Amino acid sequence: MSISEPIYGSTERLFLRQFSEQDIEPFYSYRTNPVVAKFQPWGNYQYNDAVSFVRQQITNVPGQPGTWFQFAIVLVETNQFIGDCALHTLLDEPRIVEIGFTLAEEHQGKGYASEAVKLLFNFVFEQLNKHKLIAFTDVRNEGSIRLLERVGMRREGHLLENYYSNGQWVNEYQYSILQSEWINLKK
Repeated sequence: MSISEPIYGSTERLFLRQFSEQDIEPFYSYRTNPVVAKFQPWGNYQYNDAVSFVRQQITNVPGQPGTWFQFAIVLVETNQFIGDCALHTLLDEPRIVEIGFTLAEEHQGKGYASEAVKLLFNFVFEQLNKHKLIAFTDVRNEGSIRLLERVGMRREGHLLENYYSNGQWVNEYQYSILQSEWINLKK
């Protein structure tokens, strides 16, 4: 971990930091992995997409209304970039933040995503003082559904044919948690 990199939260196993140029290759690698991309809307992801995306994230600031901010998920022990989690501060209601997360296939199923999402909750509720977090997931994405429920989010909606991706309409579940609920869960 470099002292010059802002750290947005850490556990014994991982930390969240801003993206850097060194993240382009591993980011592209997992974004183009069919297992990782199965429930994602990004389609035919190209290397130039990864370069542009990471370079944009380097300049972004978390919590800006109408923008997505992607955090790099990095292992403490090896300093290895293993995935990302994101927050999208809504433009029309900036006290509400949408979150998302993606992990490289070889790091899934080890609890890293849950740890990263909890760090994200802490950052959003304690540092940014937001009122509510929401998340959307494909109804077929059982791993994400389990994770969202495990970290304390509640299913608030079932959105039929909510977006079109890879030649089909996708149904999604909407999840949420309030700042007050997260504070109570942490007690």
